[in-house]
Amino acid sequence: MALRADAFRADTVITAEQLSARLAAGDPVTVVDVRWQLGRPDGRADYASGHIPGAVYADVETELSDHSVTGQGRHPLPTGAALQDAARGWGARTGVPIVLYDNWNRAGSARAWWVLRAAGISDVRILDGGLGAWIAAGFPVSSAAEEITPGNIEVLRDDLYEGELPTLTVLEAAAAPESGVLVDARAPQRFRGDEEPVDPVAGHIPGARNVPSSGVLDDAGFFRPAVELERVFAAAGATTAPAVGVYCGSGVTAAVDIAALRILGIEAALFPGSWSQWSANPARPVATGDNE
Repeated sequence: MALRADAFRADTVITAEQLSARLAAGDPVTVVDVRWQLGRPDGRADYASGHIPGAVYADVETELSDHSVTGQGRHPLPTGAALQDAARGWGARTGVPIVLYDNWNRAGSARAWWVLRAAGISDVRILDGGLGAWIAAGFPVSSAAEEITPGNIEVLRDDLYEGELPTLTVLEAAAAPESGVLVDARAPQRFRGDEEPVDPVAGHIPGARNVPSSGVLDDAGFFRPAVELERVFAAAGATTAPAVGVYCGSGVTAAVDIAALRILGIEAALFPGSWSQWSANPARPVATGDNE
């Protein structure tokens, strides 16, 4: 189990020390700053005030979502063509690894990681611990405007809903608890229905199990060791289920749980529309309280 988890972890995340060594050696790598928070979605000002030298900013709202799509929740997936244009604008090139980081609960970087992998770009990793880990290790930050040479990367899939990674439609999400486990990655108070700061209805999809995305990270924002992740997901039945689906508020923080599951070698499906799509239809059932 340990060796298997170590391999999946190395293919999913990269440490600040490993990234620094690559940059110091002059190894080609595209570093992308994906700062995004639920209450502060535009991270450009934070990026400008200090970022990993050479990193380019990517916007969750305009480059990793397609708000022209209706009925698919608050963060509909972008098309592959739009993603390709965005990634080329970051300087991403064919055959060059991509490292993604953020400064809030791995949400922005995990979203970018999932979207890129869903479009067939596999050599992508999340900076474990985010920008905080980089700074804590004593590595420099820059406020300089970075010069970007447009890249030539190509996505393999144009329609991310039929991409390289499994996804769930709203009907499949409704049926998921019957055939496997449906994980809700939101905070416990939103899952229980105690509060709902964003969407019109409080609660969760009936039959879902709550594994908050913050719970798969330690206090410093690193993904927990595999043995701890296994314990967290086993409590929700996700380590032995024949199929696992994950949702959150709008398909962003769910990617954190999906990355954590991948460290365990479990490929989970994303419900992209998540609670924002589910709760938009008053005819859909809503559950409240703790795990049923």
